[in-house]
Amino acid sequence: MVRMAEMEQSMRIIEQALGKLPKGPVNVEDPRFIFPPKQAVYTTIEGMINHFRLVYDDVHPPKGEAYGYAEGGNGEVGFYVVSDGGNKPVKCRVRPPCFTIVAAMGKILEGHMVADIVPIYGSVNMIGGEMDR
Repeated sequence: MVRMAEMEQSMRIIEQALGKLPKGPVNVEDPRFIFPPKQAVYTTIEGMINHFRLVYDDVHPPKGEAYGYAEGGNGEVGFYVVSDGGNKPVKCRVRPPCFTIVAAMGKILEGHMVADIVPIYGSVNMIGGEMDR
């Protein structure tokens, strides 16, 4: 019931946000950063070259490091990226939303029985696949 209520509230938030979005384009009209329309990729050499350049050459971010985050389905998902100025990151780490839940599981499970692990694990909406490392 809680999950259904969460989904209903999420839909209300989305509907409110959509109602407040200004009219106009969503993407930047810069061919260095957005894919060309599929029709242009299939019918023009410029569209094909731009598509392949974005896929294989990528964007070259400046040297340095950055941390970015966004709200995911189960909490905050973070990305830590280190760049040397090339088209591939030197280092890329993902902090999944379940990371903090797993870190707290020791305290959460204190005083409970072994049989309680599964229901507690399910109640925190844990995604085991995120913690495979």
